[in-house]
Amino acid sequence: MDVTWPGLDQDEADRRLLSAGPNIPSPVRARSLGRILLSTLQEPMFLLLVVAAGLYLFLGSLAEGLFLTLAAVGTISLVVVQQARSESAMKALRDLSEPTARVMRSGVACTLAIDRLVQGDILLVSEGQRLPVDGRLVDGDVLSVDESTLSGESAPVIKTVRQAISDPDGAGDAVFSGTLVVSGQGVVEVLETGPRTRLGQIGTSLAAIAPDRTRLERSTGRLVALFGFLAVVLSATVVLAYGLMRGDWIEALLAGITVAISLIPEEFPTVLAVFIALGAWRLARHQVLVRRGAVIETLGSATLLCVDKTGTLTENRMSVAEVWVEGKSVDASAGPLPPDAGLVLDAAALASALQPTDPMDRAIRERSPSTGGGTVTRAWPLEAKRMAVIQTWRLADGKSAAAAKGAPEAIFSLCKASEKTLAPAREALDAMAARGLRVLAVATVRQVDAGFTDPDQAPFIFSGLIGFLDPVREDVPGALQEARRAGISVAMITGDYPATALEIARQAGVDVDPGVMTGDEIAALSAELSERIRTVRVFARIQPQQKLALVQAFKANGEIVAMTGDGVNDAPALQAADIGIAMGKRGTDVAREAADIVLMDDSFGAIVGGVRLGRRIFANLRKALTFIVAVHVPLAGLALIPILMGAPPLLFPAHVVFLQLIISPVCSLVFEAEPSEGDAMTKPPRSDTASLFGPRQIAFGALQGVVILSGVLGFYVWMLAQAPETEARAAPFIALAIANMVLALTDSATSGVSLFDPHRRIFWLICASAVIVLGGCVSVPFVEDLFRFATPSGDALLLAIAVALVSGGWAGPWRWIVQRAQATPGPLREAGPVVAG
Repeated sequence: MDVTWPGLDQDEADRRLLSAGPNIPSPVRARSLGRILLSTLQEPMFLLLVVAAGLYLFLGSLAEGLFLTLAAVGTISLVVVQQARSESAMKALRDLSEPTARVMRSGVACTLAIDRLVQGDILLVSEGQRLPVDGRLVDGDVLSVDESTLSGESAPVIKTVRQAISDPDGAGDAVFSGTLVVSGQGVVEVLETGPRTRLGQIGTSLAAIAPDRTRLERSTGRLVALFGFLAVVLSATVVLAYGLMRGDWIEALLAGITVAISLIPEEFPTVLAVFIALGAWRLARHQVLVRRGAVIETLGSATLLCVDKTGTLTENRMSVAEVWVEGKSVDASAGPLPPDAGLVLDAAALASALQPTDPMDRAIRERSPSTGGGTVTRAWPLEAKRMAVIQTWRLADGKSAAAAKGAPEAIFSLCKASEKTLAPAREALDAMAARGLRVLAVATVRQVDAGFTDPDQAPFIFSGLIGFLDPVREDVPGALQEARRAGISVAMITGDYPATALEIARQAGVDVDPGVMTGDEIAALSAELSERIRTVRVFARIQPQQKLALVQAFKANGEIVAMTGDGVNDAPALQAADIGIAMGKRGTDVAREAADIVLMDDSFGAIVGGVRLGRRIFANLRKALTFIVAVHVPLAGLALIPILMGAPPLLFPAHVVFLQLIISPVCSLVFEAEPSEGDAMTKPPRSDTASLFGPRQIAFGALQGVVILSGVLGFYVWMLAQAPETEARAAPFIALAIANMVLALTDSATSGVSLFDPHRRIFWLICASAVIVLGGCVSVPFVEDLFRFATPSGDALLLAIAVALVSGGWAGPWRWIVQRAQATPGPLREAGPVVAG
């Protein structure tokens, strides 16, 4: 590029942004508060409350009718607040995931969110980037652009700087928002932004595509449908039984509504939405951006992490450490360079981009004494069959030059020198690689006219070797040990020289004993590949397309694979992996679109941290869903069984609504805030066949519910023989309310965490509020009448508390006993796994 493009100054850019608005093709469709409220009002739970309140008002029971009306308003408000909290978390995620672009502002290249782009901006584009604006190519390489999002044509379109933007077919130098740069790099002048782009005009936005329901959403939907069906059947049964046995059809209808309200688990969709949104938000705070919520369920079962070396295990902070030229090594880390070493770096600079994004290109240009100026006349980018970059130049003095840099074996092949001539260079290469340096070889064409059409036929002469230092990240060894303790194996996949790969793997803590496998070896294998890679964990000289073969082979071995990638060619492997992980800083748009999660700091530690948080979210969500099943069993049973027994009803709509006001915030707030178990990262990965919420969890929740139901129902029957109906109803209801709170503490509690840790403040606040209201229910005459209670005796209250503690809290000691048995060698281990999982 022979033209300098300083771009707009910041003041002018701000003025244009204020005038034209942000670069957003169409607004993101988020649920407003009004839409949340409208959808909440359509839920069966609230329709039933309205019907019940209407019936009480019709019968003249003003207090009960008003209470149910206020309770309905309170419950609706609680759900709206929870859903709004979820929407707020999703908005925060959208802000974090806002795409960025490299822009020239006041002569300096900077990275901006794409919504800050304005007409007249100078945009630096490269391979794998999805264009955020309409514009024209004004400098750089020939671009190959995929315009299928606009035209439907799958064949890439070639863009050059020499044709006019008036080309009606959209070829020439015109580029458009939403299209993808398949290859090349260049400078684009922004012509249109936001709704004025072609993409904006046709009303298309990739971000607005509605995602499919996840497996978890479908399974919980089926469970809600099952509970809804049971609610209809049992409600009809109660109405008929009550009406036929007692002849009071209005009371029968109220009893049926009570059963229906007690059975409908309206918490399921709310809890699921809140957990997924807040879980993704928590992951984002740890630099792990979730693009698909379903991956949270998968993170905990990952058994193998396949990671890049550069930028993931290492800092991606390249610096020129050593130059080998004419049989001698030169320390290039600091100070002036000898002339011969400077010439090697100058030649490498001729094979590098003028405005480089690659860390090695930047390191070369920073250390190169001088490039002499000039213009690139032709370029051959890196490709699988020739792992080298070649560029020809017209220098400022009018002479031609050509230079190549790349993998040493590729440069050796270009030079066509004898093995005897190259032997010293090969020895130097092995020595540099064994020290963990990343090595590039450099070659030049030394003749007046360096123009040629086929690099393989050009008379390249070997110039020297350059060694780059890219230190291992400080947090990697510790994070890798944590992954190993969690039963997760780590494989390093790199395009580097094998000796370099082995040394970096050794420094990071990757298992190097089985040796290294190269891309050539993988290409030569087919059916045998799965067997060969069972123990190998270092892979070198790997082409991007070979990552797909590795993913498929690992999966064939039964591994749950998390794969990192950053390039266009990594997309198939990212999609094939169980968890596709794209790099946020150096990754292409294509890689990010194909991935499930994006690492915003490209760090291996963030991957392991993501697994840790994923396990926490999974465990807490499973606990919450199990709790929901557990609390609905005694609610439904206590609303139904006394009527079928011919006894006075224990629960009326007011009672169920009161309990729901306790249960709903407990589900969404208490369980979600619970920290990880202390041994969460010492357990092996969860089986990929184990669902988040399956028959085992439903059965355990039902068992807990049946125990509470049995205890409270037995207590109620006993109280009916000891006291009047109102007092007999009050004490068991208190037992049921306390049992639910004890159950919440039992099911949510993390072992080794104090009951009064700060994260449990919301739980104790809910409990204190519930106890105060319960106290008013059995001591304030007006409230007693509303709930049809009478103050129970002290002995009855003590017995109610005992029933609640035993029936609601038995699972805690049971879980502790089983965990101790599992941790103890010998016959006690035969006790089996914890039922709750």
